[in-house]
Amino acid sequence: MAKKIPKQLVHSVRYTALEAIERINHGGAYSNLLLNELIKKNQVADKDTGLLTELVYGTVSRKRLLAFYLTPFTAQAKRIDSWVQSLLELSVYQLIFLDRVPAHAILNEAVEIAKAKGNPGIGKFVNGVLRSLQRKGTPPLTDIQDQMERLAIEISLPTFLTEKFVQEIGIEETRKLGLSLLEPSHVSARIDVQRISRESAIDQLKEEGIEARLSEVSPYGIIADKGFLAGSKLYEDGLLTIQDESSMLVAQIMGVKPGEQILDACSAPGGKTTHMAALLEGKGKITALDIHEHKLKLVQENAERLQVSEVIETKAMDARTVDEHFAAESFDRILIDAPCSGLGLMRRKPDIKYQKSPEDFRQLPKIQRAILESCASTLKKGGILVYSTCTITSEENQKVIAAFLKEHPEFEKVELAVNKVVQPAIQDKMLVLYPEMLMTDGFFICAMRKKDK
Repeated sequence: MAKKIPKQLVHSVRYTALEAIERINHGGAYSNLLLNELIKKNQVADKDTGLLTELVYGTVSRKRLLAFYLTPFTAQAKRIDSWVQSLLELSVYQLIFLDRVPAHAILNEAVEIAKAKGNPGIGKFVNGVLRSLQRKGTPPLTDIQDQMERLAIEISLPTFLTEKFVQEIGIEETRKLGLSLLEPSHVSARIDVQRISRESAIDQLKEEGIEARLSEVSPYGIIADKGFLAGSKLYEDGLLTIQDESSMLVAQIMGVKPGEQILDACSAPGGKTTHMAALLEGKGKITALDIHEHKLKLVQENAERLQVSEVIETKAMDARTVDEHFAAESFDRILIDAPCSGLGLMRRKPDIKYQKSPEDFRQLPKIQRAILESCASTLKKGGILVYSTCTITSEENQKVIAAFLKEHPEFEKVELAVNKVVQPAIQDKMLVLYPEMLMTDGFFICAMRKKDK
């Protein structure tokens, strides 16, 4: 029978943070989806939701570094339950990185949680570890002899991923990348500029107490510095949708024109689909595919809220079979926002980096190339095919494009329509946007034209 935890403790921000971290560590949920559920379940006070988010994201994103700091003080323990380790990491995160929280409050609540979830002995152990760390300080990273391991722990990335990035962009750029992932992500939204200007949207949000500014990355974007965008009247009225600035670049690069036939081969949850639909201005059609029927419901719901459902038709289909279902030269433009490792999202979903294995980077490119292969014949001559991912590994990006172009000389890369802020991320006519460059999600985009002859 599970131990009954005192109600006062259950409602506390640190207990809820521990519960979230434990579920994330055991693969129970993505961090971004879990917090809202736990805030409601544990009835966390509104004033504490910001701190809760900071505790969970801060602890999960620095997991390897926090574990390293704890090692000298836990090495003698025969066995440490995973929740106790998580409680210690959560407490060390607060002690080192959140100076606004008094140390005595951190220790007292950690001990109370340890006693309530475990027993007085665990409370004593947690108290001893944290007081020793406070007294002696954390071990220096220079204690780690191996340079790659030292960097991996400093930026809290799995060692194999650190090695992969160092191989691709070098040690210093990998350090910059890794440290930038420890910064809080900002919330951005796309405005339907067909119906309201970004400036007018910002003025209306201000009336609701939401402070926002223009995005420098996308001509459709705004960034919220304060307030809850998804609770705004603009969101409710379908004039605004939550979307990362980097993701907004896709529809812009697609160059959609009213009256065109568009294929969105991997459309869920529909952010890019609905953006392209808005640019059609009610004329033309987007055929939006996804392998999962339930995910297409998200596309349909988003399309209805954003008032663009009349130009979107959803179909459940494996994008690797497009050429079996559509005639050759059916579409003016095709978007393949391919399934990928999602490593560009590590700031927003810090747990994603711990769920990857080297095998992922062998299997995913096979799927990505199969989708490209299947869609190629259904594009009209002179049409544009855009391949995008929310990842930053060359195996899923540049190498996939190189392999496709080698097999398909009838396609050629074209220049990408981006502004001067984004221009430094263009390499060989491809957008290779790392998360530290503009503090967006990491993203890759390549646009290819099917030659007329």
